[in-house]
Amino acid sequence: MKCLLSSFKIIIGLGTLVMMPLIGNMSDKYGRKALLTVPLTLVIVPSAILAYSRTRHFFYAYYVAKTLIAMVCEGSVPCLALAYVADNVPEGRRASAFGILSGIASSAFVCGNLSTRFLSTASTFQVSASVAIASLVYMRFFLQDSIIDEQLTAPILTSKGKPKGKGKDYATNEIPSKNVQIFKSAPSLEDMLCLLKSSVTLSQAAVVAFFYSLAEVGLHASLLYYLKARFHFNKDQFADLMVITGIAGTISQLVLMPILAPALGEARLLAVGLFFTCVHVPYVAAMFSVLFVFSQPCMRSIVSKQVGSCEQGKAQGCISGISSFANVISPLVFSPLTALFLSERAPFHFPGFSIMCVGFASMIAFIQSLMIRIAPPIANEKVCNSNYVDA
Repeated sequence: MKCLLSSFKIIIGLGTLVMMPLIGNMSDKYGRKALLTVPLTLVIVPSAILAYSRTRHFFYAYYVAKTLIAMVCEGSVPCLALAYVADNVPEGRRASAFGILSGIASSAFVCGNLSTRFLSTASTFQVSASVAIASLVYMRFFLQDSIIDEQLTAPILTSKGKPKGKGKDYATNEIPSKNVQIFKSAPSLEDMLCLLKSSVTLSQAAVVAFFYSLAEVGLHASLLYYLKARFHFNKDQFADLMVITGIAGTISQLVLMPILAPALGEARLLAVGLFFTCVHVPYVAAMFSVLFVFSQPCMRSIVSKQVGSCEQGKAQGCISGISSFANVISPLVFSPLTALFLSERAPFHFPGFSIMCVGFASMIAFIQSLMIRIAPPIANEKVCNSNYVDA
């Protein structure tokens, strides 16, 4: 079963590594709302399968659907949500807005985890499918789209009237060009390298994202293995730990971050968050989750200010892809390392060696964050135009 779950995570991680930059780049060209519709529609399917029946055949169908859909959708909603916030929030308030968005996601995680304590297995999947449908309906009816690319001739999802943009006029009788192809928007590796090389700050943020994700997933994999092997933790105790951490992170991001971000700035607050990530890892102090949750929103805010409005999706997708790559590598490294040093075959007695290695990874991210010098933001300009060709 463990091998099955590991293979499941690796397949999903490789899929998101490829899909995140593609989805982000397509959202720059075709609008956030159109691209958000795809994952929000697809995620309904797995929950609906188990809401209908939980027999063996339906479980296999769920597993296949979950794997294929997660390869496309895993992490795409947060990525597109960040790009949408960057479209509509001024740069001075962006870090606070990203923190609030992350805090709302943490609160949803806590509520979902707590709700399973009071719901039956059948009701859990029915509620999950219902909430997924409600989120899709809310997004389609109440979310105003912002199509940024001026070269767009027609959106993916057409609607009545003119699409709402920021000061742009769209011809309603324009005939879409036959040369417009969705996957022509797919960014190549050269495009991604061009984007990262366009800004030293962006490159440094990518390094921070890689090692932060490596440490975060490595801590989760190592710590769960360690607590189960040494202290015989069960699933309820693991859930309690995640709820405590989620509550602390929610309060911190919703209350503290809007106060600290304008006062300290994203770069300093990022360094503070990564420092407490380093302290958190070796001592496994859940109380520090109040402070280390600052890292992700601050890093995303820094990235958003290094590109123009027409490349927010591409930049956020690139960082998400790098994080997904780290998410694939981390369990492959830290889980066997934890098992080795908890066994009798350990080369020397150090049961927490893998957790110390996670601390080193977070320390690299912290040191790199200290070197970040935020360049003047790029306003409404494309950093790299190699992916766009004038008709």
